[in-house]
Amino acid sequence: MSILPIPFAKPFIVGKELFYIAQAVINGSISGDGQFTRRCQAWLETELHCKKVLLTQSCTAALEMSAILADVGPGDEVIMPSFTFVSTANAFVLRGATPVFVDIRPDTLNLDESLVEAAITGRTKAIVAVHYAGQPCAMQALEALCKKYNIKLIEDAAQAILAFDESRALGTIGDLGCLSFHETKNIISGEGGALLINNPELIERAEIIWHKGTNRKAFFQGQVDKYTWVDIGSSFLPSELTAAFLFAQLEQAKRINSNRRALYEKYMQLLQPLADAGHLVLPYVRDGHRSIGHIFYVLCKNEIERKNLIHYLTKQGINAVFHYVPLHNSPAGMRLGRAHGDLNVTIDVSMRLLRLPMFNEMNHDQVRFVCHHVTHFFQNIALYS
Repeated sequence: MSILPIPFAKPFIVGKELFYIAQAVINGSISGDGQFTRRCQAWLETELHCKKVLLTQSCTAALEMSAILADVGPGDEVIMPSFTFVSTANAFVLRGATPVFVDIRPDTLNLDESLVEAAITGRTKAIVAVHYAGQPCAMQALEALCKKYNIKLIEDAAQAILAFDESRALGTIGDLGCLSFHETKNIISGEGGALLINNPELIERAEIIWHKGTNRKAFFQGQVDKYTWVDIGSSFLPSELTAAFLFAQLEQAKRINSNRRALYEKYMQLLQPLADAGHLVLPYVRDGHRSIGHIFYVLCKNEIERKNLIHYLTKQGINAVFHYVPLHNSPAGMRLGRAHGDLNVTIDVSMRLLRLPMFNEMNHDQVRFVCHHVTHFFQNIALYS
């Protein structure tokens, strides 16, 4: 039986998604902040041990709320990696701030904590820690810097749902954390995200911003006799249809992550001989930390080798893709941000990293098929150069 083609990612239904969507319609309100929104938020607060969670239309929206809550404005600077999605920078640029791009570590591909302090100036308002592929940043070091300089710590945990640093869920360590439920993530709702509010001082304002800048929550709690415009805000909350789909996924979240972790470990097992032979580099996993199986990537020797491997895999019906083009080298990044240092690791990794297919309905036969062709490519590399 043919198992071709193999997509890079694929949306999926795992439980009661369609039933809950119908239920939301029957309940009589699908505009948002209803029963399923509250159920999703309660689930995340309980499972992640988070003080307050607000669902958002996307992780981008959660990042934009973070920028407002961090009081970022014109003239301010925000430290972040260049090896990240554009939303990490856009959220702060929209408030008038300048992204300051710092290099990443060659092992975790996360922000290099040893370089961050030198990038801090009197204008630094926040540090954004991006947990690439669900691997935790060096959070203790970043927490210490934020405390020392009295700046906010924001986690871009878009790829890290139910990933942990020791006993702490990623996204719950900084002042604010941002999750993604985009269809390419482990837990999906098409588009969707969540803002994790870990600093109690920010909760009340976050709810006002979430309610389009009004004191709507205080009104419904009987604290004021009418609600009105009290702060800036926007339409950040998702519809009940999105929340209904998401809640069904959250009910199965641990099983989904377990399934993806098994695929990840199969990749690691089958490609280890190529790594041992020096053909490629496999993902780094810190001792005691288990991957959530969000991304499986390999590092080729150079950009040409990666291009040839992508071309070969495409011919076999396997959709493998590269990841971020460094933001500091992009047209907008050069215009709107600045680089601190040469960012050599970021540039090197961006040219060599290749992501292999990973999705919930993928099976071990498909992983074996992908690994067979990756192995074939490197064993016959002269044919494809």
